[in-house]
Amino acid sequence: MSKLSHLDESGAASMVDVTDKRVTGREAIAQAEIRMKPETLVLALSENNRKGDVLSVARIAGIQAAKKTHDLIPLCHPLMLTSIKVEFDVNKEEGRLGIITRCKLAGQTGVEMEALTAATVAALTVYDMCKAVDKGIIIGEIKLLEKRGGKSGHWNAPLA
Repeated sequence: MSKLSHLDESGAASMVDVTDKRVTGREAIAQAEIRMKPETLVLALSENNRKGDVLSVARIAGIQAAKKTHDLIPLCHPLMLTSIKVEFDVNKEEGRLGIITRCKLAGQTGVEMEALTAATVAALTVYDMCKAVDKGIIIGEIKLLEKRGGKSGHWNAPLA
């Protein structure tokens, strides 16, 4: 098994030195799933929601979160992201909302944390905007789906 990347020889927390790493195209895709009452999801998607367009606000929150990941997660490098996408998979009958995020750049370190942070903050934003009508909303299964680029190459999450 490999050692943890953010610990130095003495076991102290340390930012990974990427100075000598090659610049390559890198991409990561992450997801978060939200479950709520079907009627809550219908209301969130309607124009009658008094808090506004839930998915548009969640999309912007996810994009902003990806850009600010280095401010939120200790030891993450600030990155010049070249693309951030936040998409939704809506299942009204089951009250399920999937959030899929994709981050890209050409750089010396990966974008997995940015994609995961975008998915998480987008999910939290949906919760915040809908909690007045459904406090039982469940945010679950936040995970990395795929990553490309860098020394470790291409990786896909195993099928469940």
